[in-house]
Amino acid sequence: MARPDKAAAVAELTDKFRSSNAAVVTAYTGLSVAQLKELRRALGENAQYRVAKNTLTKIAANEAGITSLDDLFAGSTAIAFVTGDPVESAKGLRDFAKDNPHLVIKGGVLDGEALSADEINKLADLESREVLLAKLAGAMKGKQSQAAALFQALPSKFVRTAEALRAQKAEQGGAE
Repeated sequence: MARPDKAAAVAELTDKFRSSNAAVVTAYTGLSVAQLKELRRALGENAQYRVAKNTLTKIAANEAGITSLDDLFAGSTAIAFVTGDPVESAKGLRDFAKDNPHLVIKGGVLDGEALSADEINKLADLESREVLLAKLAGAMKGKQSQAAALFQALPSKFVRTAEALRAQKAEQGGAE
């Protein structure tokens, strides 16, 4: 029979897997408590970094419907549960791993899809959600301005053409 403390830990981890947009599995062997504290700050407000037992984490992930991470639960394992922008947390992990080679990104999951360590690094290379939305808004505004100029050009061109025709007829009528 499962011990109540282990059942509670599995239930908590299952809830974290279900409520997060992304989860990144890392190995942290060799990091000090101070470095782990620094890593938690680097992840930002929208992520929680949690050291967990592999067996309990595997059970919790499976209960949450995530089976693609089973191979990653070996050795020292900690998981970053991301509830906000996954790009910000991926950048925090990547940058921290550059300065601290003991942190190894094993892989993760984003909206139910498995990600390799390389894909997480590519995610970190993206610009933040706010920057991408601002670029999209700028592009849309530019297209709207182009469309407005085009729609405005058609009537003015028609008026100029009609005026040129009128002037030409007036010339021809005056020359006869």
